[in-house]
Order: sequence, then structure tokens, then C-alpha cells
Amino acid sequence: MVENKVPYIQMKNIIKKFGEVIANNNINLEVYGGEVHALLGENGAGKSTLMNMLSGVYTPDSGSILMHGKEKKFTSPKDAISAGVGMIYQHFKLVETMTAVENIILGQKGELFLNRKKSIKKIKEIIDKFGLEVNLEKNVYDMSVGEKQNLEILKVLYRGANILILDEPTAVFTPQESEKLFKIVERMKKEGCAIIFITHKMDEVMDNADRITVLRKGESIKTLSKTDTNPKELTELMVGKTVELSIKRVKGKKGNKLLQVNNLRVANEEKIEILKDISFCVNFGEIFGIAGIAGSGQKELCEAIAGIQKVKSGEIIFEEENLVGKTSREIIRKGVSMSFIPEDRLGMGLVASMDMVDNLLLKNYQDKKGLFIHRKPIEDKAKQMVKKLEIKTPSIHYPIRYLSGGNIQKILLGRELSLYPKLLIMAYPVRGLDINTCYTIYELINEEKQKGNSVIYIGEDLDVLIELCDKIMVICNGEVTGIMDAKEATKEKIGMLMLGKKEEEVIVND
Repeated sequence: MVENKVPYIQMKNIIKKFGEVIANNNINLEVYGGEVHALLGENGAGKSTLMNMLSGVYTPDSGSILMHGKEKKFTSPKDAISAGVGMIYQHFKLVETMTAVENIILGQKGELFLNRKKSIKKIKEIIDKFGLEVNLEKNVYDMSVGEKQNLEILKVLYRGANILILDEPTAVFTPQESEKLFKIVERMKKEGCAIIFITHKMDEVMDNADRITVLRKGESIKTLSKTDTNPKELTELMVGKTVELSIKRVKGKKGNKLLQVNNLRVANEEKIEILKDISFCVNFGEIFGIAGIAGSGQKELCEAIAGIQKVKSGEIIFEEENLVGKTSREIIRKGVSMSFIPEDRLGMGLVASMDMVDNLLLKNYQDKKGLFIHRKPIEDKAKQMVKKLEIKTPSIHYPIRYLSGGNIQKILLGRELSLYPKLLIMAYPVRGLDINTCYTIYELINEEKQKGNSVIYIGEDLDVLIELCDKIMVICNGEVTGIMDAKEATKEKIGMLMLGKKEEEVIVND
């Protein structure tokens, strides 16, 4: 597996502090050429900080970084790029209005004065060598997520990178897109590149990594060969205790129809239809999953039901009352018990500068009578949430902007559940969260189901959708391509529907 005697990367006793917070504490990491090295850890374990030092964004307070056996001092990302390090971020760094080739040569020293044909020839050689699918004359805004990622990889390879860092590379991919990406990674490995990838998806680690380094609370706990470990051991190393890694399909108090959406159409400000004739039904005590490539209309569907997004036509019948035309506040006042966890946790869900208590008050003050708000019951509720959901915070009065993504998500979910909703709408509730927090949230969803409440769950992990949900609806470009019983669903079938195939076509091709 690892043949090179000298590692491409050696990070020795790396320490990095931000004020009083120790993000990295004596971390050690070795990565060889021709290997795929996974970096695992809970949110706040120090993975991003460590990679930001390797890519020149941060400078270590102490410790050393060696590249091919020689010590390097990176003072900027430019230094790291010159040393052969290429970082592919979760949020792409591309100019949308430019073509692929313009993005590749943008900012390259002297490229404006070089022969364009010569540059394109070099780019095409890289495309052929690594099996990348990139249309060089296509504008970025016309590209799929997979095409954009291929372009980012091509961009760093063109700049001479032989060490690649992939941060959550398949977060919004279909299974088919993920498969294509890892074929490219395999080609890069065979060409002698060193690949580090950060992920929360354990199946990707076991399928594609050669070795795995686990971080916990800012320290490197252990580096293991994939062949010598398993998901259970890796999770226990990450969390520091035994964790149950199974999603139970619980029996809910199934009841009658709670929500009926009929022929729903939603248009954006340019009057382009985002949702086209969407119809589905959610029963009491049911977890209704929604799958689709990012930007297929999931966000707009959630917001339309919650009264945030204006509806062009169609009906949203909740307990026999049409919600279309009512504001979110009117919906609450009508006695509709519905909670909405948005995709953008801090932008829409919570106020970053406020503490837990004030964020809980945001949803409670409208129900209070009189001029004065009594904070004591809200403070008690916040303390109960911290205990029940294991929220890591110095205090219930600590600004939530300083907490990790997992803890912010727990606060948002705890607040919404405290309103005792009949329908809980959740858009990507576990995106970017560590495995322990994910399973805590799955348990809470199942608890709601057992109470007879319903959940609309929009997720990216198809395995979770199949295991957790009762029914799964797939949408592509604002249209329903299929609705199926989760017990009969497969990842491949859902993936094909996400790409625009109709359900009857997929069944024929299975």
C-alpha cells in the first residue's frame, strides 16, 4: 500500500491556539504518496484547523511541517500551493461568470502573456491523465456540483499540486457522482499523489481510504490501516465512548392525513418556476423523506409549507385548512403546530449574537400575555435542553456563535421540539455534523414519530433516508420524479430519480 519511505507530509507536534481555546494540541500526522488518508473527528476536533495550517491559511504556534522530508514555513496559501498542496473546499472558489479554462488560468503568474493554445494543451493532458470530465468552454454557472468539483481538482493539478485535501467532497452528491469522484481519486493515487479527505461518511472511509487518522478534542488519537479497523472502532475513537451505530425503524402512532400538498407551484423573483406541480401527502406518525440534488426545490418547498415562501398556485392543506396566502405568524396563530428547521441554521434559524435563553425567547414571547416576559421558565427550559441533548456550552448565557455546528443544531432542534409540533420540517438537519450528534438527532426524530407526530426530513445521506423514513419522495428540477415506500427503495434507484429519470423508467432499468 504505502511504498514511499519518506512521507509527502509530516506534521509534528502541531499546536494552535485561538485565545484560550486550544484547537490543536501536539497533533502528529504522516501522509505518503500513493495513499488516500482519511481524517476523522467530531465537530470541533481540530480537523479544519490542522488542514488550514497545511494549506497556509494559519501558521502553527509550535511544531513543524515537513514536505518530502524538508521543513516548510507557510505564511500564506501561496506558499502551500508552491509546495504542491491543493485544498478543495466544501464551498467552491470559482468565478461563476467565467468559463472553466478562464478559472484555471486566473491569477497564474505570467499566464496572460503565455500562448493560450499551449495552456489548453497542458490542461487537456491533465484531463486525460486523471480521467476528469470538464468542458473547458462551459461557464461555471451552467455546471452541476460534480462538474464544479472536477474543475476545482483540475485547477489545483494544473498549478502543480501532488498533495490534495478534499473537505467533505461528497456532501451534496448523488451516489453516481460520488462514484465518479472516487474513480478520479483512485487515478490520482496511482499517479503517486497523496490525498487527504475529511468526511463524516463512514462508508466512504471504509471503501476508499488506505489509512485513517482520528482526532478527538484537538489531539491525534490514533492512525490505523483500513484493513485493521471497522466503523464501530473508529466511532469509539472519535467520541471516546461506545456508540450505537444503528437507526431503528420504530413504529409510530399512525393516523389519518395531516398534510396534503396539491399541484403546488412556486416561482422566484424572475418568475421562473422553482416548484412545478408538486403533490404529496404526509400522515400522522410518519417520517416523510425528500431526496434531490442540491437546488432542486427542497428549500422552497419547506419555506412554502412554513409560510415563508410565496406560492404561485396550488394548495397546502394542513388538518383540512389551506395555508396558502397566510404568513408564518398567521399559521402559528391559527393553531397550526408546525416547526421548521431551515438549511441555514444561523442565517434563518437562530441569532448568532444571542445566547440560548434569548433564542428560546424568540419563539416564546408571542404567546406571552402582558407587558413583561418571565425569563426564569425559559432559563429552566434551556438547562433541561443542555442536559437532555448533551449540548456543550460554557453557560446558557454564552453567545451561540462561538459554539460548534453540532451544538448550534441541537439548540435549534431543542427549541423547535419544545413547542410540541405536530409536523416538524427539517432541511439537512445533520449536514456537517459528527456521527455522534447525527445519531442523537435520529433518535429525537424517532421519538416524535412514536408520539404520533410527523416529520418531513430532507437529507443528503441516502442510507439514512432509507433506514429512517417511511416514505421517500424524490424531486429533480422542481418536479416529483418518484414517491416510494422506503423499505422498497435502493440508493441506486433514488440516485437515478435524482438525476431526472421517472420512477417507471428506473424500475424497468433495475
